[in-house]
Amino acid sequence: MNNTGISLVEVMVAMMISGIALMGTLGAVEVSARYAQQGAVNSRALEFVQGRVEAKCSVRWQLLLEDDLDRDGVAEIHMTDDGTGIDVTPGDGIYSAMYEQNGITVVWTIETDHPGPLSATSMVRIRAMATYLGRNKEKREVQMATMRANPNYVGQP
Repeated sequence: MNNTGISLVEVMVAMMISGIALMGTLGAVEVSARYAQQGAVNSRALEFVQGRVEAKCSVRWQLLLEDDLDRDGVAEIHMTDDGTGIDVTPGDGIYSAMYEQNGITVVWTIETDHPGPLSATSMVRIRAMATYLGRNKEKREVQMATMRANPNYVGQP
């Protein structure tokens, strides 16, 4: 420093230190934005899974194998026990369906307590699973399951 004030070298050093601090701050903001975005994807996947399970628990038993995803009154998906997807064996009492939205794949299944028509079963296991890519492109998964009893079941004759 000279008698008249701050020299140009001191100003340049201060600007360089400020630039380095700014770069570190920008890096931290970018990392926190990625974590916030991943948290939003996690929440959305959980919302999809919980929505499928709740929809299956609240629908009439006769409509358990149909899904109206866009809530327009027309079922887009009719679940069948055909051996595709998670249901590897046709006729085993496992009905499955899936859809993908915003990079999240949701698969849900209805598993009867024994093979046969849905009206002749006493109870089903409802399971939903969402898969998506995490921060480092690793596969992440959210699952939820519940049981539901047939309100019209009176036993086998």
